Amino acid sequence: MKGYRLTFIRHGYTQGNLDGKYIGSTDLPLASDGADALYSVAERADYRSFQKLYISPLKRCLQTAYILSPNSPMVELEELREMDFGKFEGKTPGELKDDPDYKKFLNAGPDDAPHGGETSRQLVVRCYKALTLIIADMMEEGLTDCAVITHGGIIMNMLACFGLPKRRPIEYACGFGEGFETLITASMWQRSGVFEIIGKYPNGTENAEEDLERAD
Repeated sequence: MKGYRLTFIRHGYTQGNLDGKYIGSTDLPLASDGADALYSVAERADYRSFQKLYISPLKRCLQTAYILSPNSPMVELEELREMDFGKFEGKTPGELKDDPDYKKFLNAGPDDAPHGGETSRQLVVRCYKALTLIIADMMEEGLTDCAVITHGGIIMNMLACFGLPKRRPIEYACGFGEGFETLITASMWQRSGVFEIIGKYPNGTENAEEDLERAD
C-alpha cells in the first residue's frame, strides 16, 4: 500500500520566544541569531529537500522554509497559523500573573478563549482542516515526501489529536528547527482520520542542541 511521508518542522526562534512572550498570531520575524542557528545546524544535520512545503504564512515560518529547504515548492496555508492568544499576545506569563482573565485561561476548557482569541477546540478543527487539505493535495499530485513548517502548538495538537501512538500534546513538543516524521496511508486516514508517527526529525542534531533549543 502506498505511503505518504509528511514531516512536521517547527520554525526557528524569534525575539518574542527569547523573551518568553505569547506570540501566537503576532507576526514576528526570526531573531538574527535564530536565523544564524538554523543555518548552522542545517550545515551539519540531515535536512533534506522535499517535494513540497506547506507553510504557515507568518514570517518566522516562511524564513525557516527558505533556510532549510530553499529549492522546494512552497504553499502557504492560513490554517497552519499558531493559536491566537487574543489579549495575551505580546505579553509574558509574569506580566499576566495578576490578570484574572489569565488565571481563568490557565484552567480553561476546550470552548474557553482569551478575550479576542481562539479556543482550543477551534484550533483542533483548524488543524484537521489543514491536514485534510494537505493530504488531499499530496494524494492528488502523487507527492510522497512533503513537509509542514509551522508552530510548536500546531505540531503538538496535530500529532496528539491525529497521530499514533496517542500521547499528550506536551510529549510532542519539539525544539526550534526540529519536529517529527509521519507516515500516512489512504486507508488509515480515510477510515480513522489518523496517521503513524515514525520518529523525530532531523537526524544529526545531537551536537546542535544549544543552537536550536536555547529559547525552548
